[in-house]
Amino acid sequence: MNILILGGGGREHSLAWAVLQNPKCDRLVVAPGNAGIAAIAECAALDIEDGGAVVGFVEAESIDFVIVGPEAPLAAGVGDRLRDAGVLVFGPSQAAAQLEASKAFTKAVCDAAGAPTAAYGHFTEAEAAKAYVSAQGAPIVVKADGLAAGKGVIIAETVEDAHAAIDDMFGGAFGGAGAEVVIEEFMEGEEASFFVLCDGTDVLPIGTAQDHKRVGEGDTGPNTGGMGAYTPAPVLTDAVATRALDEIIRPTMAEMAARGMPYQGVLYAGLMIKDGAPRLVEYNVRFGDPECQVLMMRLGAQALDLMHAAAEGRLETAQVNWADDHAVTVVMAAEGYPGSYDKGAVIGGLDALPETSSRMVFHAGTTAKDGKITASGGRVLNVTARGASLRAAADAAYAMVDAIDFPGGFCRRDIGWRALD
Repeated sequence: MNILILGGGGREHSLAWAVLQNPKCDRLVVAPGNAGIAAIAECAALDIEDGGAVVGFVEAESIDFVIVGPEAPLAAGVGDRLRDAGVLVFGPSQAAAQLEASKAFTKAVCDAAGAPTAAYGHFTEAEAAKAYVSAQGAPIVVKADGLAAGKGVIIAETVEDAHAAIDDMFGGAFGGAGAEVVIEEFMEGEEASFFVLCDGTDVLPIGTAQDHKRVGEGDTGPNTGGMGAYTPAPVLTDAVATRALDEIIRPTMAEMAARGMPYQGVLYAGLMIKDGAPRLVEYNVRFGDPECQVLMMRLGAQALDLMHAAAEGRLETAQVNWADDHAVTVVMAAEGYPGSYDKGAVIGGLDALPETSSRMVFHAGTTAKDGKITASGGRVLNVTARGASLRAAADAAYAMVDAIDFPGGFCRRDIGWRALD
């Protein structure tokens, strides 16, 4: 197969790495890619949110299968344009992508499906939202309704903080994503990520993980796109996973089909788990980043077969073969992230690090310049390792971190702390 992956972050580097291990991949192109991806695959300059441009590229390059990495092209309907052109694609339709693109839409679907989630209110103007917060009290969660690159969620410890977050969102802090706001009950428990593949009819669980959203150790500071992750997540036991499938995911899929928008692709359910009972925090319509990196490390070549089966509607007979091990990824970010940060720092030491089935540095925000790797984003590298235990995987990842010379870079030193404690 000739395969195109859309995206250019750490998620897409790990997808490319896994896909290339499968002998069914004859040619791999990634658009736009990054410096790390360019070392293993072809990269193409392409506006991945322009469906017409993507279809034109696919036809010109004889691409057989397209894997959509980020949420923005899916929300823009790129998958629909590809399907209309007769191209096999992994990723939901624009209508189904509303499960991530609109939190209010997801809440309505969950209400109809009877899927347990947080109590909420949906608002289009600030004063009504503030009145709701004042009536509910704090802590409370304020969310931009639309896509905000994983940063449009504010956990407000006080009513005043919530009011300020509402003002920020309606004031344009998150662009159009904050034109509408969803305010939710603060749910107590432990959060974990559950990943399933869907083909419009069948659902296949493919893994669990825990992300670390806050920028600071001990889960402190502002939310980020993710500072690290590990898999599997011990809190997501087989019993909890079964409940999540039966009470949340399958009812949601049935409701989507009933609405005429069957879901096909990967579905990432963020769950809050308390006393063995899961409730939905949010859905994402793509692999998490950096959760994808640890999942791909453990899935390897079979990832392509599984995604292809989902796209062709063959999940009923598919199965996942897991190694009995663990994986950890540590995000190295530019100083100042998730706020303003400098670009252009030259990163050294990468050439001396291993690139194996158990040790990989996946590039996120990097650029190759004059033969050197430079930082060009907020989250720059995903240093990833497998091990027989979570401790072994974490130790291996941090040993690699310590071998990297990244001036102005930083990372959290406690990835996996909940499970390790």
